[in-house]
Amino acid sequence: MNKITEIDGIDKTILRALMKDARTPVLEISRSIGISGAAIHQRLRKLESSGLIAGSKFVINPKALGYTTMAFVGVFLDKAKNNSDAVKQLKRIPEVLECHYTTGNWSVLIKILCKDNEHLMSVLNKQIQPISGVSRTETFISLDQQIDRQIKI
Repeated sequence: MNKITEIDGIDKTILRALMKDARTPVLEISRSIGISGAAIHQRLRKLESSGLIAGSKFVINPKALGYTTMAFVGVFLDKAKNNSDAVKQLKRIPEVLECHYTTGNWSVLIKILCKDNEHLMSVLNKQIQPISGVSRTETFISLDQQIDRQIKI
């Protein structure tokens, strides 16, 4: 059962500041709110232990590394019992960024990032389609991402 974390206005202000820029100094946030840096740290520890904050990370611009082709691939599996084995194999493919169990026709939907269409075709033909239990795939290439955001706090 999911436990809902209760947050107050101060928590929201802290989270909004860090979601805008995770490198914002705690002292800067504390001055804008009017509470001590220690209180900010204490609240952040509480939010982390509750599971609301699931870490922090730098975001890499894949285009700067030459990765320009984003695709979503619906994967059809022969049998539902093959799901976990297929996902284990998909985890070994570095181009696979996300994998979701879905309702509908596909067993799983994956998000993959490749350098170009040729690279995409190679990943599909040589790494994904040979996975035991994969009967076929359906690929959608993203032309341009229009929305990229987190849940609103």
